[in-house]
Amino acid sequence: MSADDRSQAPAQAAAADGPQEPPGPLHEWPHTRATRRVLSRELLAGASELEIAHGASVYRLRLTAMGKLILTK
Repeated sequence: MSADDRSQAPAQAAAADGPQEPPGPLHEWPHTRATRRVLSRELLAGASELEIAHGASVYRLRLTAMGKLILTK
């Protein structure tokens, strides 16, 4: 091992031990992130319906008169 290799080894080891980003899209790694909580009133922002684009699909999140949420494709 050369002096250059030894000087880089600790940095490489530290990088391997630290937090790393998953190598693919997040939907392939569902358990690598903490769950976020978002208030429905923040998502809806006063509206009763919200469209959510997901890939090539569009979903609708609706607030019912009884205060329930319905998600449909």
